[in-house]
Amino acid sequence: MKKIILPSGFTFDYTNLFTAWGVTEADVHTYFDLIANAVKAATRVRLTGVVEGHLSKDGAPEAVLFPQLPYIEDTHLNNEAVLQRLINLGQHAKESVDAVVSFGIGGSYLGGKVLFDVHCGEFWNQKTVAERDGYPQLYFSGNNVDPLRTNELIATLKRSASQKGADFTVMLILISKSGSTIEPMSNFMVVQEALLAAGINVEVVAVTDPRDDEKETLLHKLAVQQGWPIFAVPDGVGGRFSVFTEVGLIIGAVIGFDIRAFLEGARDMDKACQSGDMLKNPALLNAILKYIGSEKYGRIIEIMMPYGDSLKSLAEWYVQLLAESLGKKQSKGKGRYGRTPVVAVGTTDMHAQTQEHQEGRLNKIVTFVKVKDWETKAIVPHTYDEYKTLKAFSGLDLGAILNTALEANSEALTGDERFNITFELPTVSAYHLGEFMFMLCWSIFYEGQLAGVDAFDQPGVEVYKKLLGPKLAEQQGE
Repeated sequence: MKKIILPSGFTFDYTNLFTAWGVTEADVHTYFDLIANAVKAATRVRLTGVVEGHLSKDGAPEAVLFPQLPYIEDTHLNNEAVLQRLINLGQHAKESVDAVVSFGIGGSYLGGKVLFDVHCGEFWNQKTVAERDGYPQLYFSGNNVDPLRTNELIATLKRSASQKGADFTVMLILISKSGSTIEPMSNFMVVQEALLAAGINVEVVAVTDPRDDEKETLLHKLAVQQGWPIFAVPDGVGGRFSVFTEVGLIIGAVIGFDIRAFLEGARDMDKACQSGDMLKNPALLNAILKYIGSEKYGRIIEIMMPYGDSLKSLAEWYVQLLAESLGKKQSKGKGRYGRTPVVAVGTTDMHAQTQEHQEGRLNKIVTFVKVKDWETKAIVPHTYDEYKTLKAFSGLDLGAILNTALEANSEALTGDERFNITFELPTVSAYHLGEFMFMLCWSIFYEGQLAGVDAFDQPGVEVYKKLLGPKLAEQQGE
């Protein structure tokens, strides 16, 4: 078995990828100089914030600051004053707010959704106030412009208000760096107007660019005019990395998620990812194996397959992280790079996708995510032991069945020499979630360096935005 095991128990099992029939040691030696340069680039960005060739969408040099995020220091984006404001907001929500609606899209939605799903679970909003430890219900909006869902959300909030029979307060968290992002802003305006018209108490919190100079954003200006509290969408941290900033942490604050433990896990992983030895650095090794798998062996699709429903949004967050970071034109006219991410959930997609994984084209790497200990039990009873097929799994814990299914899937793929790896989290906790997500951030950095792409811009996203504005103006004219 080939594994990196960190002191926390976090494990990266790469046995079924770094092998005689997969990526080989000889392959790695071929890319030795490229790997060494990637390690040097990581050291440089840690010390200076500089990534060679990276510019903002305005064409100006821009620092890359995600490496500092796990470290709570006075001069950093995350400092004690920032954390205390978040904690204070969470306490206010616990004491005075009945429901929160978060409006954001892309990283402003996906990161917070991971924290919510892991900490709260699917049925949070159906729990009693006592079961939520006093924290409010939480809903997400603004991640699409779906009129049906938006009206259903409004109806749900009105129903909750009528059931309480007293003052009902909704906090609207509006997340947009510019304030002109169509999806969150349009949904926010629809929901705010509907709730006010229904006589529901509404509070608004803005998460936006904090500058108040000549570059002040629309949302910042609006927040100042309306007297809304303002939290920061910082420069130097792209949306897909922003779960470790106020953008994601504000969602954690209003649900009682352990923000400090989350950042502590990220910090400890960051230290592991500083090693120049790929067999000690899980992010570097992950990047090397997937880059070589893509470029030499044509494995250009990555199936991100966590086993557990609460981790599906983790895979969805990773889709943006990978696709928006690495699907780019390469530097120096080399061509184009990119690997296509696909969300799968075990065991659900063992019945939906695995047929293709097992017998389809040899163009995939399957990344399994395993939870060693779910810290909760659900034992299958011996209700129908007279039936042999049902007796076969009676008496077993659902968590054990889940992990055994993962092992069977991995073994089946390996038996046909199909590339797969497994990340194992000791438990689903804020600490281990911070570890894993930050490892994936660093892995994307390293792979961007190997591939010769700027992992921190998104020029392809800007193309459709330039076309959308004029088209909407045409709609208004009609």
